[in-house]
Amino acid sequence: MNSKLIDQNPKTLAIVFDTGDEVTAGLKKVAAEYNLAASHFTAIGAFQEVTLGFFDLERKDYKTINLREQMEVLSLIGSISLKDADPQLHAHIVVGLADATTRGGHLIRGIVRPTLEIVLTESPVHLHRKFDPKVGLALINLKDPPADVA
Repeated sequence: MNSKLIDQNPKTLAIVFDTGDEVTAGLKKVAAEYNLAASHFTAIGAFQEVTLGFFDLERKDYKTINLREQMEVLSLIGSISLKDADPQLHAHIVVGLADATTRGGHLIRGIVRPTLEIVLTESPVHLHRKFDPKVGLALINLKDPPADVA
């Protein structure tokens, strides 16, 4: 994986993943390296393996679906925000299979083959997540920012 700052205002990065790279861990690494706290991104490319998630509100947990075949990343969009000062990734993906069918959901894990190209833009205001016990997820919290942001 390689990343490059391509603009300062707003902070914009190009990130290119190579065959075998795992995307979610790589994005968290880039977020920490560049101090990202309120970013959004889009990507296209291809995977050899992906784990999709579908959030089950009753169980408050993700049902996972694993795909292990060559597939096109038709759309990957997401955000990076903070939870307890750590970068948190929230991404949704649609992949295209060889028979022209699609699968989609929350991106849990993805292994690239041969490449994934991401353009990421940082917002000047940081976003923070707070765990919502009713939902069972850490959601972006616009009402009660941490003391260092107020």
